[in-house]
Amino acid sequence: MYRFLFTPRWLGYLALAVAAAVVMVMLGNWQLSRYQERTAINNRIDRADSIAPVPLASALARPTRTGTAGDAPATDVEWTRITVTGRYDSANEILARSRTVDGQVGFEIVTPLVLSDGTAVLVDRGWIPPADGGALARPQVPPAPTGTVTVIGKIHFSESKAGALERRDGRLETRRIGLPTLAPELPYPVYGAYVLLTEQQPANDAAFSQIEPRHENSWQNGGYAVQWWLFAALALAGFVWLARREAQGPTTPDARLLAEEAEHYARVIAERG
Repeated sequence: MYRFLFTPRWLGYLALAVAAAVVMVMLGNWQLSRYQERTAINNRIDRADSIAPVPLASALARPTRTGTAGDAPATDVEWTRITVTGRYDSANEILARSRTVDGQVGFEIVTPLVLSDGTAVLVDRGWIPPADGGALARPQVPPAPTGTVTVIGKIHFSESKAGALERRDGRLETRRIGLPTLAPELPYPVYGAYVLLTEQQPANDAAFSQIEPRHENSWQNGGYAVQWWLFAALALAGFVWLARREAQGPTTPDARLLAEEAEHYARVIAERG
């Protein structure tokens, strides 16, 4: 009844169905891995505020060369809560433009914090709205505290696609906080990640809005994984359905009539032959 499955045509159908199912399962597994990665990031974000901050040096590798950023940290270091003490270098402050908070476009102010060993970590002190005149109008930036400052914050990876830098009135402006692009503009070794400020002594200026970590949409990847696995099952189920339909033969009245007539003429021809 199912001997037709061993014909070249049906073996080709089977190979195509199996290949499609394998590819779909692999895509589902990749989406599952993305779901797990994003879930782990969200868990780190949620746990960060309940864990005591650790020294910066225990989380990030110390940079050694001026003009380059230090080594990027391991994936599981992102959003670690750290504490670090140093002095702000306001002369090399960086304005990150076109940054959105609560639907408003403004600037994030990134100020190098120079440590006692001569290295520096970039600290995102927060977001402020632009001046009157449009989203790119340079704001009045609250000055960074002078003297020794202790910062508590969360590690943020360097942003990709940093784009071009420009200087206006001696101050750096950028669209993205990309450390490999910013480090050559600074006169000291720079750590390979920057810090989102959450607490500071002396206190941060009230004009700043704190930058909150963004949770990843892990459930989207979970949904895609289930969809790909269902598609794989449907590919195999479709082959089985077609094979059963082929094995059962024509089922409609017209199809049965045609089959009976074909069988009759085949017998007549055989008898006359």
